Amino acid sequence: MTLWIALIATTAGCYLLKYAGLAAPRRLLDNPWLQRFATAVPLALLAALIAVQALGDGQSLSWDTARMAGVGAALLALVLRAPFLVVVVAAAGTTAALRAIGIA
Repeated sequence: MTLWIALIATTAGCYLLKYAGLAAPRRLLDNPWLQRFATAVPLALLAALIAVQALGDGQSLSWDTARMAGVGAALLALVLRAPFLVVVVAAAGTTAALRAIGIA
């Protein structure tokens, strides 16, 4: 039963947060500080997600050479403006190839 309560509370919270964004007055949305904040937050969250996925190992951080090489290959593909599927395949292929030859 507590799972359903958590699910309903989360759903209501998401709805209210979305409504708060729609109901915000225009003068608040035109604030330059808020616009910079709204631009920076998704970038910071994405960078944190990449760092946790690339360096995370359970509850600790660890360096995985193959995984970091995959991140580097993805970064290179992004710099070369490759399509997203090519970026994913480059990262996965680099990581798999290095693991296949014994680099972990």
